[in-house]
Amino acid sequence: MTVKLIRMWSGEDVIADIVEESTDSIIITDPIVAVPSPQQGNIAFAPWSPLLQKDKIEITKKYVVYIGDPQGEIIEQYNTMFGKISTPTKKLIV
Repeated sequence: MTVKLIRMWSGEDVIADIVEESTDSIIITDPIVAVPSPQQGNIAFAPWSPLLQKDKIEITKKYVVYIGDPQGEIIEQYNTMFGKISTPTKKLIV
């Protein structure tokens, strides 16, 4: 699993699992976007394309500004949302 932040030309920051990448496109699953939360200063997540009924979405790279690693807390939240195994980024001594 490769959870990445994908910045689109439209200004959206999409968090998704990149399952395949070629020179012209990327294929993603479970895309979400950050949206303002009702609580001041917080963000929430919503499906990127909620009306689309596909397991995998192919995105042409000409619409992508950059692809990078999201913050560890974002990856943990993403893994929790989609039922994938999550390993904590912070090490605790008990």
